[in-house]
Amino acid sequence: MSTKSNNTQGIWKVIGASSVGTLIEWYDFYIFGSLATVIAKQFFPQTNPTAALLSTLATFAAGFIVRPFGALVFGRLGDLIGRKYTFLLTLVLMGGSTFAIGLVPSYESIGFAAPIIVLLLRLIQGLALGGEYGGAATYVAEHAPAERRGYYTSWIQTTATLGLFVSLGIILLTRHSLDANLDESIRKFNDWGWRIPFLVSIILVIVSIYIRMKMNESPLFAKLKSEGKVSVNPLKESFGHRTNLKMVLLALFGATMGQGVVWYTGQFYAQSFIENVCKIDFDQSRTIIIWAIVFATPFFVVFGAWSDKIGRKWIMLAGMLVAIVSYRPIYRQFMDLTNVASMEKTMLAGSEKPVVKKELMKSGTDSLITSTTLKTLNNGFSYKAVSVDTVQAASGIVKAASVISYTEKKLDNSTYWKFVFLVFIQVLFVTMVYGPIAAFLVELFPTKIRYTSMSLPYHIGNGIFGGLTPFIATLLTTIYTADKMVGLWYPIIIAAVSLFIGALYISNRIDPDVND
Repeated sequence: MSTKSNNTQGIWKVIGASSVGTLIEWYDFYIFGSLATVIAKQFFPQTNPTAALLSTLATFAAGFIVRPFGALVFGRLGDLIGRKYTFLLTLVLMGGSTFAIGLVPSYESIGFAAPIIVLLLRLIQGLALGGEYGGAATYVAEHAPAERRGYYTSWIQTTATLGLFVSLGIILLTRHSLDANLDESIRKFNDWGWRIPFLVSIILVIVSIYIRMKMNESPLFAKLKSEGKVSVNPLKESFGHRTNLKMVLLALFGATMGQGVVWYTGQFYAQSFIENVCKIDFDQSRTIIIWAIVFATPFFVVFGAWSDKIGRKWIMLAGMLVAIVSYRPIYRQFMDLTNVASMEKTMLAGSEKPVVKKELMKSGTDSLITSTTLKTLNNGFSYKAVSVDTVQAASGIVKAASVISYTEKKLDNSTYWKFVFLVFIQVLFVTMVYGPIAAFLVELFPTKIRYTSMSLPYHIGNGIFGGLTPFIATLLTTIYTADKMVGLWYPIIIAAVSLFIGALYISNRIDPDVND
């Protein structure tokens, strides 16, 4: 009884120490994406705001593209020298790069050197993260009892989403604390305050390094090392042997590829769509994601634990299936709930009072007049209506109908919580595909090459296929402008291919000791 209690205490110490560091690395990595719209104005020329945003998303995506290379480099180190020191190194690289991004001068100060420096730092971040996840998941799995591997590794799975949660929380806290006047505080944040979330990360990293220095090596790896059975060439053994290479490819195309696009659609593309297509204001677009994450995060552990009982396969594939069939209806709801023209028409046609209006400004020339008006519907939904009128200079007679766009929408309470629910559903899909996957990957590969073998398919699936989701989806909406939801076809198609391959070729057996 005492031994079992000590073992339980030991595994929770391992999970705690691993999770803190991994959460901080995810925070460091995702703070860039959380601030994409602000960073676009800092590091890229503003002659074309759409191009600046796409450039920022491309820089964000660059960190994902190099993650597989980080998986190879640090995976090899992890299988040669051990788990502990390898992901201690990745933490230092990630923390240093994040801190440095907060110090890079703006485009206005140093021109094109600014985006180039930021790109290089993002590449270092991507390399570091490529070595972090495989090490943390392997480390926890090799401490966990075989029959509860899904449950214990699912705690590591929460760190990616919690890293996003912390990044959003610190951004909002910083944005509202720079000045007593909210408008002035937001101005300061957009000017220089955005750097604070990057700079404070160095404190979190130092704390995590201290914790990780006290960790012991994985018992399974330590046993291999003491017996002289450590792999001499992890890369060759992982990818040069046909049987193991087959497992690597199956893990990629039958699981992590689909899991990756579901993960990044449900959180990052959801935020991008809400902010850039639905035009929800900065604070609400982020608090919606925060609440959805709060409600959904426990389900990582639920599905991880469930996979110990019924297997990993069908939980992950079910998550892909429900995502495939639900994405377009969910995003259609986003658009319908923020369709200003439809809401105004419905309200004015009924017995309710007309829209409350407050003109903010009017500017322009004799031939072009731009009017910005703040409007509030009776239910509390508010927005800015920007109308551009073309007039005949001499007579002042309107020559063309007004072109109206709606921005900075603030949702009424009822609509706000509908948005939270719709994002929660997407994050729930994420927990289904992501909760069991660490245990699934660990159990595919032998201990001596596990770090290398599992890291590569994970980071190709998540870094390439998943990480490119916001960029590709946004790019598609700029090409096919008639369909605001066209970007969803990318994750839907990728998830469908992964679902098909996984259903045919992945085994659902639970045999955790097969490779130990």
